[in-house]
Amino acid sequence: MAKVQIGKTDLQVNPIGLGANAVGGHNLYPDLNEDTGKELLHAGIDNGLNFIDTAYSYGYGRSEELVGEVLQESGARDEVVVATKGAQRKGDSGIIRDNSPAFLRQTVEDSLKRLQTDYIDLFYIHFPDEDTPKDEAVGELQRMREEGKIRAIGVSNFSMEQLKQANKDGYVDVFQGEYNLIKRQAENELLPYVLEQQISFVPYFPFAAGLLAGKYTKDMTFNDLRKNMPHLQGEEFEHNLDKVAKLKAIAEDKGADTAPLVLAWYLARPEIDAVIPGAKRADQVLANLSALDIQLTPQEINAISEIFS
Repeated sequence: MAKVQIGKTDLQVNPIGLGANAVGGHNLYPDLNEDTGKELLHAGIDNGLNFIDTAYSYGYGRSEELVGEVLQESGARDEVVVATKGAQRKGDSGIIRDNSPAFLRQTVEDSLKRLQTDYIDLFYIHFPDEDTPKDEAVGELQRMREEGKIRAIGVSNFSMEQLKQANKDGYVDVFQGEYNLIKRQAENELLPYVLEQQISFVPYFPFAAGLLAGKYTKDMTFNDLRKNMPHLQGEEFEHNLDKVAKLKAIAEDKGADTAPLVLAWYLARPEIDAVIPGAKRADQVLANLSALDIQLTPQEINAISEIFS
């Protein structure tokens, strides 16, 4: 299976990765089965997936622990590119963001233990805090890179101003942010900047919380993190489902499913080397991997873009 290089790093990945928030993310999704989560990780690794994205905030470290268990069971640590996100801790009233150099060092050490590894391939600052200069935070990550604790540096959910400060010395390798066919604001400033700086862009919520996978109907309601998302409520939800119906028609013409078609559209962008769709079952992981078999023509790329313009 052909691999791609992530930006200017030396990380080589299958461009279809896995976002592991449903693996141990009990605070995000009710009634998760941990054995099912581990099974989908094993299924992905057994079928060529080698890019796994997790975070401390997915189950307050539980997702990292389960990923670590699977890496040990599979014996595939050296073949798998592991990304995790930190710079957060659990407080009495919720998550506290802390980008201070001292806490960043501690959070990397804690993630290493949970993942049962002596290096992290890609470490992100998950969210910016209000106080720490971002170049100081990234400077500490650079020192840990020089020590061999991490291989690449990422930031997530930063504003343009924060990203530019974080990248003052050119140390940022990857930016992770929300981007999908429904939410395309990143095209205005962010994507041109990362392309110029050779920063790879990894979109999260590539299916817009499942909407773009083509399985939702107008009578659906949600009782998890999706219940407060405007694009899944009321008239906006119905309007978005009409757009997805047009997307399905393009997929059917190509003999493809809707979800992998969407992933192929993202991978056609020069800023995006890899995507990390989530999954709750092994069959969803395998369906996502089928995106690698889809070749979109320029006309199809434009048609999909126009539906969601």
